[in-house]
Amino acid sequence: MWVTSRPVIPVRTASGKPSAQALAQMDKRWRIRYLMLAPHRLGFFLAMVVLVASGLWWALVQLDRSTAWLGLHYAVSPTLVHSAVMAFGFIPLFFSGFLFTAGPKWLGVEPLPVQDLRVPLVSQAAGWLLWLAGAHLHAAVAWAGLALAGAGLVWMTVQFWGRIRRSQAQDQLHARAIGAACMVGCASLAGLWLSLVFGAHAAARAWIFTGLWGFVVVVYVTVAHRMIPFFTSSAMPMVQAWRPFWVLWLMLAAAGLQVLAAWLELAGVPSSASGAAWLLVHGTLQLVVGGVLVWLAWVWGLVQSLKNKLLAMLHIGFLWLGVAFLLGGLSQWLSVTLGIGVLALGALHALTMGCLASLMLAMVTRVSCGHSGRALVADRIAWSLFWCLQAAALLRIAAAVPGIAGLPWPWLLPLAAGLWAATMGAWGVRLGRWYGCLRADGRPG
Repeated sequence: MWVTSRPVIPVRTASGKPSAQALAQMDKRWRIRYLMLAPHRLGFFLAMVVLVASGLWWALVQLDRSTAWLGLHYAVSPTLVHSAVMAFGFIPLFFSGFLFTAGPKWLGVEPLPVQDLRVPLVSQAAGWLLWLAGAHLHAAVAWAGLALAGAGLVWMTVQFWGRIRRSQAQDQLHARAIGAACMVGCASLAGLWLSLVFGAHAAARAWIFTGLWGFVVVVYVTVAHRMIPFFTSSAMPMVQAWRPFWVLWLMLAAAGLQVLAAWLELAGVPSSASGAAWLLVHGTLQLVVGGVLVWLAWVWGLVQSLKNKLLAMLHIGFLWLGVAFLLGGLSQWLSVTLGIGVLALGALHALTMGCLASLMLAMVTRVSCGHSGRALVADRIAWSLFWCLQAAALLRIAAAVPGIAGLPWPWLLPLAAGLWAATMGAWGVRLGRWYGCLRADGRPG
């Protein structure tokens, strides 16, 4: 009969102090100072604060729009506030946790001390909370919040470029693409601020789309190109890591096309004499890109990944990117041929809620598990939250189809917003606790 003994955890180090493992077992409480133990802790926690706050705020806005129960006053267009915080609010804070943890490893440089990140990251979080408050209090409060958030993003971008400049690594393409995207994000926030101050709301919308596609999507597809094939081949040796650079250039060009489309729309090209031709060209290009991305999702191991829930979340999230382009292209063709743009908002939310949010949930969950001493698996809670997110995305896309969000389903939009808020709230509270506690395995970080 075999007797398996439990590993002995050293209680004291040579200096007489409690060992890391013993300290982790003794102190299980959440402490704010533990947020400073690693870059991802501070960045992810602040991102969760903005994510949960913005989700709850938007759900209340949708409830008030449907019922007028709350009687909310708006100093700034709530649609504009929602668009900006969804594009620039919590996502760059999630980026910070990844870029200052994995980024130095890519570049072969020393990581930045967490203390150096405190001011730029807290500035962004505080700025976006002011932005939400200013939507109801006064436009000047919203502008001040936007300026504070923009200053924090500029500071963070300078710090990341500092890591790049110190690097001697031969392969810096992914890091430099991300650094360039961050610069686009800074310019977009500055443009948004100026547009709001001068009352140019159409230009403000163009700057938001510039930041969404030229900053957020570029970072996402760059990281996806580097990491998804690597994660897949590591978890499933039968799937070979395949990431030719033409795939990355295609995705970057597709993002640039969408930025161009936003500014051509501002210039009035779609409504001009040659507008129909542009819409057909734009729609065709989107359909082609969407088809290639769906094929790429298949090649990267979408079907095989379904055996590993955490990996499947990444692949399903990437699949949404192809779906978003397909819906966008179809919308352009229907606009020209039938005179109705039935899927434009649906394509946008397939991108934001389907692709970006799914990849965010998958990647942040993976990093948080690995850096908190937990197994790299999607447990029942994470898997359930992921599918709640998919349901919210489908509800929002359905609500974008004319006639569906009206009678007999007037609650479709509030339901999608409420499900989003509940899902992100549960996820944020769960992982937010991890960031303020010591690692379960007692290791540093």
